[in-house]
Amino acid sequence: MTQTLEPAAATGARERVDTWLADFEAALAARDAERAAGLFATTSFWRDLVAFTWNIKTVENRDGIADLLRSTMESTDARNFHATEEPTEADGVVDAWIAFETAVGRGRGHLRLTDEGAWTFLTTLYELKEHEEPQGERRPMGAEHGVNRERVTWSEARQAEVEEMGRTRQPYVVVVGGGQGGIALGARLKQLGVPHVVVDRYPRPGDQWRGRYKSLCLHDPVWYDHLPYIDFPKNWPVFAPKDKIADWLEMYTKVMEVNYWSSTTCKSASYDEEAKEWTVVVDRDGEEITLHPKQLVLATGMSGKPNVPQLPGQDVFRGEQHHSSKHPGPDAYKDKKVVVVGSNNSAFDICGALWEVGADVTMVQRSSTHIVRSDSLMELGLGDLYSERAVAAGMTTQKADMTFASIPYRIMHTFQQPVYAAIKERDQEFYDRLEASGFRHDWGDDDSGLFMKYLRRGSGYYIDVGAADLVADGEVTLVQGQVVELTEHTVKLDDGTELEADLVVYATGYGSMNGWAADLISPEVADKVGKVWGLGSDTTKDPGPWEGEQRNMWKPTQQEGLWFHGGNLHQSRHYSLYLALQLKARLEGLPTPVYGLQEVHHTG
Repeated sequence: MTQTLEPAAATGARERVDTWLADFEAALAARDAERAAGLFATTSFWRDLVAFTWNIKTVENRDGIADLLRSTMESTDARNFHATEEPTEADGVVDAWIAFETAVGRGRGHLRLTDEGAWTFLTTLYELKEHEEPQGERRPMGAEHGVNRERVTWSEARQAEVEEMGRTRQPYVVVVGGGQGGIALGARLKQLGVPHVVVDRYPRPGDQWRGRYKSLCLHDPVWYDHLPYIDFPKNWPVFAPKDKIADWLEMYTKVMEVNYWSSTTCKSASYDEEAKEWTVVVDRDGEEITLHPKQLVLATGMSGKPNVPQLPGQDVFRGEQHHSSKHPGPDAYKDKKVVVVGSNNSAFDICGALWEVGADVTMVQRSSTHIVRSDSLMELGLGDLYSERAVAAGMTTQKADMTFASIPYRIMHTFQQPVYAAIKERDQEFYDRLEASGFRHDWGDDDSGLFMKYLRRGSGYYIDVGAADLVADGEVTLVQGQVVELTEHTVKLDDGTELEADLVVYATGYGSMNGWAADLISPEVADKVGKVWGLGSDTTKDPGPWEGEQRNMWKPTQQEGLWFHGGNLHQSRHYSLYLALQLKARLEGLPTPVYGLQEVHHTG
């Protein structure tokens, strides 16, 4: 929230910020954790992305802040805190963008001040001293002027790097998964000079998108979806079709010089605790290659393996059946009877595409779903940060990402609740029609809507781009219940209903990412690491205790040398920086004492 400030108010806000930063820096210099913590409000939150903790960590209230500082302020040696633009004040809260230095790097962050002290504090590391990325004034020359009989062209050097990696040179990092997450991380690692290989089983970058059903488009808008270093062009569509985003990823992989191994399947991985390195066996287009990286990143998205229910009668069913991730599109199913099990994003998209070609479609809703119309989400939910309106007002992608990051997860629902109350009021007629059809709709456990559902459980929602009207109007048949059995020609529900079907689509979601760790490494390592994703909010499908950050994502895990990376395009872009910096620091032998390594409360 912003407001127009009178010059005196602006000056007062700046003085308060400058005074607070000076007092905080003085307390750090004196190594007085209690004094520094006393500058925070009684209820307060410090979110640190790598700068102090070599972790992604949020601590709460003065006791938590003092504990963080006692453990980190000596090694961090943070100093030179200052505001980077004029602070603003609204509703009794002063907002300030800040920058600072640590012993090994440079950081930026955000501060919210109340009369009681700091309410929220964000600190992030964005570069390592003496290991800055080669951009701006440090960009490479490219051309080598003069004459040189030993000249090696860019193309020759690039070819040598590709051919040597994994043969005469070992990658420091192996990234398993070459979707947008793995590609974004690969680009960061390349710019930081970290030897790496990104492996993916598909023949070309972007094939993860090309192989999905033909109507698939991104549900997030273009301003939210930029990759690191290269923004989408200004004429890029608001919602990119799947094949267009696939081509962009393929282009991006090439021009950013990501060491990308396509047609490569990771067969196994094991960690040698004494040597502190992995043995990773891959099949690269029929050739078995053994790699020995120090760090292994599983970048398989925010989801794990597809959840395919095991049901009696699946072996006798005479029609087709497949998970939504394998759905080829609607063309072969004109005039067919199709049962789609599920009622979230993929289920609605598939139902809509099947209806368009004339299929007889039934949706089986097993539990309530939150739906938000795309235009309302774009305008009310994302418009201030990710929109043409935001760009025109001077909002950059980096500033938008940092604004999101500055809101601690503990209180984020309170920022989201008014947004979804406004959406509910705006689209009340739509929700009335939807619920009149029998659809079970919810707004999340605490009326905080889509984004909190995504962060907490990664499921239970649909961004409506039109298919919800088909359910509301009865064009797609809606039934409630649990599938208990398949017969030769029907799907049976727990209330005895039988649905005729030529095709069954299981739009039943995905498991935790540590399912991949169980398959590639071992069930023991998967359990050692624990559940991936979720905040510990003790809401539906996100069991407590409270953890305060996404479990195991972009940060050290209980398994040394094992990392997880993924999420949507926004998260892949933003958090790939912090993961890459952690990996680069370890490559260079910098001290990386981890504060607050998360405990494991759930193993699946």
